[in-house]
Amino acid sequence: MATKETPFQKIARLVKSQDTIRNIATSAHIHHGKTALTDNLLAAAGMMNEKLAGDLEGGMATWGHADEQERLLTVDAANVSMAHELNGKEYLINLIDTPGHVDFGGNVTRAMRAIDGTIVLACAIEGIMPQTETVMKQALRERVKPILFINKVDRMITELKLTPEKMQERFMKIIDHFNLLLEQIAEKEFAQKWKVSVADGSVIFGSARENWALSAKFMKKKGIGFKDIIDNQNKEDKEAKKDWFWENAPLFEVLLDSVITHLPSPIEAQKYRIPKIWQGDLDSEFGKQLLSCDPNGEPAFVITNTIIDAKSGKEVSAGRLFSGTLKPGMDVYLNNEKKKGRIQQVMVYNGVKPEQLEMVPAGNVLAITGLISQPGETVTVNPQEPFESIRHIFDPVITKSISVPKAQDLPKLIDVLKKVAKEDPSLHIEINEETGENLISGMGELHLEIIENRIKTEKGVEVKTGEPIVVYRETVSKKGKTGEGKSPNKHNLFWIDVEPLEDSVYAAIKAGEISEGRTKKKNEELWAKLSELGVSNDEARQYRDIYNDCVFLDKTKGEVHMNEVIEMIMDGIEQVIDAGVLAREPCGKLKISLVDLKLHEDAIHRGPAQVYPAVRDSIRMSILSAGPVLLEPLQTLLLEAPIDYMGELTKLVSAKRGQVIDIEQPAGQVAVKAKMPVAEMIGMSSEIRSTTEGRGGFSMIDQNFEKVPAGLQAEIVKKIRQRKGMKENE
Repeated sequence: MATKETPFQKIARLVKSQDTIRNIATSAHIHHGKTALTDNLLAAAGMMNEKLAGDLEGGMATWGHADEQERLLTVDAANVSMAHELNGKEYLINLIDTPGHVDFGGNVTRAMRAIDGTIVLACAIEGIMPQTETVMKQALRERVKPILFINKVDRMITELKLTPEKMQERFMKIIDHFNLLLEQIAEKEFAQKWKVSVADGSVIFGSARENWALSAKFMKKKGIGFKDIIDNQNKEDKEAKKDWFWENAPLFEVLLDSVITHLPSPIEAQKYRIPKIWQGDLDSEFGKQLLSCDPNGEPAFVITNTIIDAKSGKEVSAGRLFSGTLKPGMDVYLNNEKKKGRIQQVMVYNGVKPEQLEMVPAGNVLAITGLISQPGETVTVNPQEPFESIRHIFDPVITKSISVPKAQDLPKLIDVLKKVAKEDPSLHIEINEETGENLISGMGELHLEIIENRIKTEKGVEVKTGEPIVVYRETVSKKGKTGEGKSPNKHNLFWIDVEPLEDSVYAAIKAGEISEGRTKKKNEELWAKLSELGVSNDEARQYRDIYNDCVFLDKTKGEVHMNEVIEMIMDGIEQVIDAGVLAREPCGKLKISLVDLKLHEDAIHRGPAQVYPAVRDSIRMSILSAGPVLLEPLQTLLLEAPIDYMGELTKLVSAKRGQVIDIEQPAGQVAVKAKMPVAEMIGMSSEIRSTTEGRGGFSMIDQNFEKVPAGLQAEIVKKIRQRKGMKENE
């Protein structure tokens, strides 16, 4: 008698069939049902107990940390894999369950690099929410195709008791809103053809909690409609209700059928994704291998997530293999860090657990061990052009000092902070080994609170943290005078101009239309985009580095030794961008131009020790004459509460230097859209709960930086400099 194939044996077999692989994610606003959905898909695939699936109190399969269970929300993205059959053909579904809270959106951004399609969940009651729009932006920046799952339809039936006609009206409103956003955000090539529709089955309706779903195609196939769903949903007998849903509208079947039908295989997706996320030569042999997802080509693996085992300290690097085949024992090259490494294990996911295989070909989401690296790293065999850096659409805006009570624990803290930064690249860590006081910057108060708790409970280091501090930005208000920087040995001179970056170029960088990083000498795509934005052809060809929303242009001509020092020049420029002249805060929206230089003939006299200080001095001199200003972070928020609290919400906004943008009043609720300085938002969650008697909340729509009011700049700069221990003329 033949032994029945296990779920993992099936997965191990299917990794070799690229056309039947679907690399996807769940993405949504917080509490719109992503993780309950993932649980029920795993249960249907035989990879977890059906009775435990979607049980918030019992814990979700993808929750790997105690704080996720305590707070009943997903913090970390989690990889799962399962098999699914459609029309007699087997498919491998590699799924990443992503967080919904905005503070952990960096996990969503990194996940998008690994996948080709996403299930966007929208609550049938709440509709398209701020974070729904954010995850759509994250997906479309990576050319990840979405489909729409309208979740929590059971609440429309049991709580709101809507008729099928009223339900349909609500559905169409959500679908229209979704398609409008897609049209506004997506590139022209995809804006129309990626729109979802009820008719083709790219819109699914259902309930992750109740484990049922419907699509137009499935209703036609089964001969059922919403009236049948409503009748069954209202049944008193829970077991009978569950059995009927499983027989007539099973969530996993409806949803994964739609995934397979509407979301692309890696072979299809890489044809249009590679030109967006890899700026190398597409006509090269390596470029062709990437475009075709060639399993026989040179391996190209992008790390999107790093997990460090608490007991062994072993690093597990998860990510996407875009070409070639990975095997244990393979020697590889890490292109960002410019070092060699060796792969020890190659693994795919058995449900939520990584399991070893002897080989995994291109087109898969997988995990490896043996490499010490960072998320965003491009792993190949030979040195190659790395993939575009993975940058979150929002910047860290809240900082806390973190230290240890006992001096002997300082080395342990430094080691832990380095590991934490590797596991969560959306954190920014500043380590001061001399004073023992270090800084951690994150997306919000909850983000830092979670990190602090994990350092204590999971890393075993007792720490103390300071009060939250806002991260500002520095820029200039006009073009400065040309700064002259002289090397310490007096043999090298640099002349640099600094001015505000054009609004159009800045906006394109923020939107991901222009990729950050040091540019190739010949970058036709960049030149075309800059030309579209009104930049002259000559100036476009002078772009050499795009870094943290600033640009560097090389306007020099004919310098013999330029190629030997250009990387050092860019290093020096980035050092100033990281710490500006007013208060050593990061810079933004600067256009920095090297207009001339004089170099010593002998290479020994133009090394880093000579180039770095000269470049830094030149830039700083120009900035000081360019009207340096401080920018403060502002967030556009949606504050929601019962309509009786509208006055209290608007008063709260005004009291915090905020600006009310819009007010809507949907069905007994009030939704106040407002722009507020982050400096005034510390403790905001508690204040809203207090103001609304626990019935209100807020979510972030957008983030930007604006000039600090003129009357406040001097005071704020003084406080920052004092906090950093800066001398008067430093």
